[in-house]
Amino acid sequence: MAISDELQSPSSEMVLLTPSSGNPPSSIVPSSNGINLSNQPPEPSQNREGSAESDSSRVVIKKQLGLLEGVAIILGIIFGSGIFVSPKGVIMEVESVGTSLVIWVLCGLLSMIGALCYAELGTAIPKSGGDYAYIFEAYGSLPAFLYLWDAMMIFVPTTNAIMGLTFASYVLEPFFGGACHIPKAALQLLAGITICFLTYLNSYYMKVTTKMQNIIMFTKIAALVMIIIVGLVWMFMGNVENFERPFENTETDPGKLSVAFYSGIFSYAGWNYLNFMTEELRDPYRNLPRAIYISLPLVTGIYVLANMAYLAVLSPSEMIASNAIAVTFGDKILGAFSLVIPIMVAISAFGGLSVHIMTSSRICFVGARNGHMPAILSHISVKSYTPLPSLVFLCFLSIVMLVVSDVYVLITYASIVESFFIMLSVSAVLYFRYTRPSMDRPIKVAVWIPALFVIVCAFLVVVPIYVAPYEVGMGVLITLIGIPFYYCGVVWKNKPEWVQQAIDSMTFTCQKLFMSAKEEKQD
Repeated sequence: MAISDELQSPSSEMVLLTPSSGNPPSSIVPSSNGINLSNQPPEPSQNREGSAESDSSRVVIKKQLGLLEGVAIILGIIFGSGIFVSPKGVIMEVESVGTSLVIWVLCGLLSMIGALCYAELGTAIPKSGGDYAYIFEAYGSLPAFLYLWDAMMIFVPTTNAIMGLTFASYVLEPFFGGACHIPKAALQLLAGITICFLTYLNSYYMKVTTKMQNIIMFTKIAALVMIIIVGLVWMFMGNVENFERPFENTETDPGKLSVAFYSGIFSYAGWNYLNFMTEELRDPYRNLPRAIYISLPLVTGIYVLANMAYLAVLSPSEMIASNAIAVTFGDKILGAFSLVIPIMVAISAFGGLSVHIMTSSRICFVGARNGHMPAILSHISVKSYTPLPSLVFLCFLSIVMLVVSDVYVLITYASIVESFFIMLSVSAVLYFRYTRPSMDRPIKVAVWIPALFVIVCAFLVVVPIYVAPYEVGMGVLITLIGIPFYYCGVVWKNKPEWVQQAIDSMTFTCQKLFMSAKEEKQD
């Protein structure tokens, strides 16, 4: 499958675990045309891939996502279960009600600024893969590979494992109530079953998955609106003592303030996930930015109001002591109806996990398509038109992470590195303004927007070096370990014949197992 020279760097031709010999048998892999990786939007007269006008028999990922599905993906990832479980990270660091609400607002504004930059990137570079695709386009093969390395080894599987464990804990809690401790094996087993089930659903029933996510999105919003209404009613009844001196005892240490910002930004994480699936959006030049413009202001408003509701009912000390703030909130004020809250948290965790499995698999798929992952991971199912091998690969890694006792420590190590790569992605907006001034940009933000985002992100990346140098060092070390793999797998072109034969055999076997083929593209 030929790849355009516009995106292809010299080293990316050297494929990691990719057969160098002939193509697989034609009965398994249909013939394919070259991939068009240009940045120009398709002409109106051309048939778009996956549209009604395109050949439905082509082996290609279909454009099945509209505006509602795009909004559901962003909200499904951002809401997840975090706003129900652990918004205490901000109040714990700043120690005042007023400052915590200000940080929630600022984190929402920062997320909206970043999302505007991703709207420009996503419409100027209409490829799936999100950050990976933008880093590859701007800075070349090695930085993109290192992002992919961190994402596949740490970011994605640990997040899947944690979300699965969160869902499992809320499902099993009623069966082990009181002082009983939920067995670790039970949590891991249910989380593993859930991850496998959602992987299967995303592999073979894409339409069912997207409809389910739409329903869960409205359920999450309804749950948060209920919390907000209850909190506002409580305040209107005169219970405003927690807001009488809102900025008293505010923490001024820059290190703690940066950690508070990290906690807030982590809760907003996910606003860039729709960019992972740009190629599957119908009319991405309109629906991608519209989904972002709808989602981020809605999320910011709901987050700030939900935290006001929490703080109206719970004191800062009660919030800090709680392991599941929404549940504590419900137990204190909802009485018999408090059972609704853990159910909503479980549903949110389930929906967030489904969205994360679906979107993150596209990073792996695009990375393999560019030669940075085993070739089989760039194949799609000939029956369901989904990146089935990538979904199964990430499912396996997620299950492995479930049995790693320090999975939370791993994601802590990687969080600083992930922030650096997001900063690098947004800096590509500035880089392209200088190196490609005539680049087609359906959306063009003011230069100060990406510049401000990069400056704030740089502060949030540098300050933790002072606050938590060990965690930062471990994150950098994990990233640097990927460099030898890059040179051995991607740059080293002339591998021994027995290695190539083993790779060929593995690829062909997996093709038959998954009934998958290389993606076909129109000229």
